[in-house]
Amino acid sequence: MQPQDLKQILSSGLLSFPITDFDAQGDFRRDTYIERLEWLAPYGASALFAAGGTGEFFSLTHGEYSDIIKTAVDTCRGKVPILAGAGGPTRSAIAFAQEAERLGAHGILLLPHYLTEASQDGLIAHVEEVCKSVKFGVVVYNRGACRLTADSLAILADRCPNLIGFKDGIGDIELMVSIWRKMGDRFSYLGGLPTAEVYAAAYKALGVPVYSSAVFNFMPQMAMDFYHAIAADDHATTNRLIDQFFLPYLKIRNRKAGYAVSIVKAGAKLVGHDAGPVRAPLTDLTEEECDMLHKLILAQSK
Repeated sequence: MQPQDLKQILSSGLLSFPITDFDAQGDFRRDTYIERLEWLAPYGASALFAAGGTGEFFSLTHGEYSDIIKTAVDTCRGKVPILAGAGGPTRSAIAFAQEAERLGAHGILLLPHYLTEASQDGLIAHVEEVCKSVKFGVVVYNRGACRLTADSLAILADRCPNLIGFKDGIGDIELMVSIWRKMGDRFSYLGGLPTAEVYAAAYKALGVPVYSSAVFNFMPQMAMDFYHAIAADDHATTNRLIDQFFLPYLKIRNRKAGYAVSIVKAGAKLVGHDAGPVRAPLTDLTEEECDMLHKLILAQSK
């Protein structure tokens, strides 16, 4: 798949990040991960991002990463494109990106580098080095320590033809508007704030109609229904789901830092697709919180 082909795929439809299956000891559990991908693939997501943020990329060793990406690529071949997470220090990000390309992934989501602050020149150099280390498509994730400006993205667009996507996880409307106005259709734009459904209508108005859904991991049909309602400006459906599900869901998610991943794993377990525990430094939901989430899920199933 050429980078421009990937850009076209990412320009419409719902995206999602499968959670990564671990056993009770916290080791990668390949068999249930395969079952998870086989369950999710037919629901119609445009692409799946293996070992992304929701897939706990930040906790994986290089060996585990290879196993996860190979499993995802092999399982979803001919069904749905697979993009891999890649991130960390520049040389680590390059190693992850090259491994994902070697294993047959269709592109990467370039997650932020960690810990240290960086100037715009430094961020440009980081993204450029990763892009030039591979031939497939790269989507850069503006989040945390990586906060690229419109001017920086314009420089990267000139230097890196395979940089085909921009995902926003910051939520700065002024910045997003400036990027969209400057770059136009040079990139495919993805909404990437946690629980993106809450922001989906606003981002569509900004020129970002595509987003990634974590809820797709345990309520894939509802996630697809919500996406189609957003696309059709079906405000009655989106307002109902926001009031009845997403806002109560956020009250649980916001109880503790890191729950944006933990609550998704809890949801998957509650619907019969247990992915095991989260890895430290994340923590799992309490029994009380799981009961609260279960009631929300059951209410949408009626």
